[in-house]
Amino acid sequence: MQSTRLPQASFSLSAASPADLPESRAEVAFVGRSNAGKSSALNALARHNRLAFVSKTPGRTQLINFFAVGQDTFLVDLPGYGYAKVPLDVRKKWENFLSGYLQFRPSLMGLVLIMDVRHPLTSLDWRMLDWFAPTGRPVHILLTKADKLSRGAGLKALNDVRRMLESRHGVSAQLFSSLSKLGVEEAETVIAAWLG
Repeated sequence: MQSTRLPQASFSLSAASPADLPESRAEVAFVGRSNAGKSSALNALARHNRLAFVSKTPGRTQLINFFAVGQDTFLVDLPGYGYAKVPLDVRKKWENFLSGYLQFRPSLMGLVLIMDVRHPLTSLDWRMLDWFAPTGRPVHILLTKADKLSRGAGLKALNDVRRMLESRHGVSAQLFSSLSKLGVEEAETVIAAWLG
């Protein structure tokens, strides 16, 4: 697989409602359970230390954040799921907005699903996969924090995940570490191909 570097990303805007969404030719959205390492993965791919805010408080991202990687081309940071301590009415508003975005946004080319390699495919992850599948768009799973496992344990986790996803069309998976940069080039190649 030939490496394709993404251009360095820059923050563009935050959207709190459909009216805030920018004009876009192509975009790739990042989603995952709170605390799975989504912000760190985005920062590593964007080659930017503090592009996406890394929080010690899960569920801190409450908006859809757009990072430009070219003209009319974006990486999109979605709120983490599994967030606690969020008022029900606020959560309902997010869920309605996210639902519309993920299912009907014409410029959304694919979804990068972030999972901690030590706790992959939780019930919330399966729910996201089931819910996104009818769009027909591809999903690429980053099994983050791979530096916390030995090489053998990491490969076993990856093979287990791939085996569980065998029946899913358009879903791929890889190991990833924002700390050691493991898998950064592989992920960039997938995302760059989606963005065209």
